[in-house]
This record gives sequence, structure tokens and C-alpha cells, in this order.
Amino acid sequence: MRDIRHLFLGCIMAVFAFSLLASGIVPTQANAQDAGSVAAEPEIDRTATGGATTLEDIMRRQQGLQVDNTYRSENVGDPSAAAGLSDQLGTLGGASDPDLWRGMRFNAAEITTQSRGPASNVLIQDRGMWWLQFREGPLLTYGGYLLLGTLGALALFFLLRGRVMIDGEKTGRRIERFKNFERFGHWLLAGSFILLGITGLISLMGRKFLIPTFGHESYAWLASVSKWVHNNVSWAFMLALVMVFVMWVVHNIPDKTDIKWIAKGGGLFGGGHPPAKKFNAGQKLIFWSVIVLGGSISISGLSLLFPFELPLFAKTFTLLNGTGLPEMMGFGILPETLTPHEEMQYAQLWHAIVSFVLMAIILAHIYIGSVGMEGAYDAMGTGMVEEQWAKEHHSLWVEEVKKRENKAPSGATPAE
Repeated sequence: MRDIRHLFLGCIMAVFAFSLLASGIVPTQANAQDAGSVAAEPEIDRTATGGATTLEDIMRRQQGLQVDNTYRSENVGDPSAAAGLSDQLGTLGGASDPDLWRGMRFNAAEITTQSRGPASNVLIQDRGMWWLQFREGPLLTYGGYLLLGTLGALALFFLLRGRVMIDGEKTGRRIERFKNFERFGHWLLAGSFILLGITGLISLMGRKFLIPTFGHESYAWLASVSKWVHNNVSWAFMLALVMVFVMWVVHNIPDKTDIKWIAKGGGLFGGGHPPAKKFNAGQKLIFWSVIVLGGSISISGLSLLFPFELPLFAKTFTLLNGTGLPEMMGFGILPETLTPHEEMQYAQLWHAIVSFVLMAIILAHIYIGSVGMEGAYDAMGTGMVEEQWAKEHHSLWVEEVKKRENKAPSGATPAE
């Protein structure tokens, strides 16, 4: 059952795993600086140092080039070579201090701790710097650019296009578009996502932007509150995600009307509004983005909420390697053996990357549903929309509503 669960979760994560490859945050076995990364390296003569690190090793490491660590990972001492207890240096047990440290670094040392857990016997996590550097560098930089760029693009679109107004004459009649429980599910999802986005940004960007502005003590309080809110509101988001999927999936299955809608740009650039059902192609794209990306965020979030209990990426990388796609695309073989800490690092980066993408999409959704289009907010504000607005943006849905209203009640008999 556990393997089935991992396989299921791995399949979901694999949908997006190549974005990690494209962004360069997944070290492959071809460039990982570990004991197994010796295939593509030139052999270095270490006889002059007795097998120890050479100047060439140091220079390659400083230049960020591939370095063979096999000679170090295997040099962890030999207990059988220890001197007798009565002999000089006998208590070293066949291993010097450097030998012991190398054994800890390369997980070759026998570790016994009082703590019991999947990460309790890993004393040195050798691959944490790439995560820290990516988190503080490209993740913050490009994630921030994505959000600011989205806001800038929406502002420019508004200046050039203006608000999408109702073209025809308003009728004064209103049609029920969403029932109360549908609006509840939508606002639960929207409200929780906004809170999660804000608190997530505070946790991710606070050290770089908030601490210099407000100081450590003020940020410490804000970070603690943000963490509590983020962890607990996440359950509301996942519940709402399930509600929205169950309520609207049947209306968001793609059909041929979506092709016409996309071809005309949804009428956002003029030229009339193409016919659409209850949800047009643009709304369907939003729906599936929220379901798929939100589902991926939820899974990685659960991995973070329950540290070391829900590993995802080793299984995912194994599945991807089995397809041969990583090698075909020039990424080499992805690492299939990860320490518990690496699993958490991948989960945190994945959680943030997908969240940035979904936040950018939701900003566009908020724009169209508020200032970008006249009458759009009423659909979720009151549940009732102007009939003329509905005819222009969802003409096929209006026809279905009219047919239901005009249809005689089931079982009715004509009067004599």
C-alpha cells in the first residue's frame, strides 16, 4: 500500500518535474559532486599526495567544475588496521579524525542516536548549499520578477484595452449564475490562497527584505504568526480545492466551443464575444491550473507539514529515469537516492516554484473578475448576473437556462 501511495504521488509530481530540470535546481548524476559522479571526469594523479586532495582538486572545486570524490568517500579508515589498546595511538581505532568526518559526510559512519526517525542518522548533509543558494538567489529573483511582471502586464493591458464593458443595452433582469454553496467554495479557496500567498512570501522573502526594514525582533513575531497561519489555513485550501473540483469539473471538460473562443481571444480584444457554455475556455484554463497546480502545491505542502514522512522526489526521479526522457533531453540520469534532508529541500523549492506560477495566474484571474470586466464580479459577489452580460459572455449557457425555465414540470398534466 505504501508503494502504491508513493507511485500515485510520484505520477502527479512528474507532471511538473521537468520545470525543475529546466530551472537547473535538480543536480543530475552527471554533475553531482558525490561518490557516484566519476564517469565523465579526467583521472587525476594523486600519488604525490598519497591519495589525498591535490591542488588540481581544489582549483576545480573553486571553479565549480566536476570533482571526483570517490577517493575521499572511501577513505574513512579501517578498524581492522587499528593498533592494540596497549600500543601507541591504539585508541584511534584505525581511523583518524579526518577519516571520521569523511565517514559522516558520505554517510559511511556507523551512527547510533537516541532519536529515532528517517533523518536521525544523517549528521552532515553534504548537499545543502545548492538549495540555500538557489532559494536566496534565482528563486527569489525570478519569482519576484514573475509577480511584478504580471502586475505590470495587467496594468499595461488595462491602459491599452480599458475595461471590457457590456456591449448591448442592459435588460435589468438578472440570472442566477452561482448558488450559495458554490460561492462559499470559491471564496474559501480564494481567501485561503491569498492568505497562504502572503504568509508564504513573508517566510520566503523576509530575511532579505523585511529584516533590514523592520529589524529581527519585529520580523520574528511576524514570521511566527505567518508560519502558524500558513500551516493551519492550508487545510482550508485543500478542502476548498476538493469542493471546487467536485462542483465544477463537469462544466470544465474541453469541447469544440473552446477552439472558437480561443481563436477570437475571448472577445477581449474586440470583435464580439464568441459563444460559450457556463465556463469559457479562459475559465477552464484557470480551473485546471488551480486544480493541477493547487494539487501539486498541496502534496508538496503535506510533505513539508510532516517532515521526512512523505518523500516524493526519489520516486519521481526513478519514474522519469525509467522513461529515458531526462537523458534524451540532455539532463543525464536524475539522482534516485536522496537523503531525507534533500527530499525536504526539493519539496520546499517545488512548493515555492509552483506557488509563484499559480499566484501569477490568479492575479490575472482577479483582474478579469474585478476591474477588468464590467459585471464579472457579480457572478461571485451576489451570484446573480445581468442577463445581457450573460448573453454576451456565456450565450450557450443562457440558452440552457432558458430551456430549463420554460420546460414544464415533470409529471404535469394539461388542464382540460
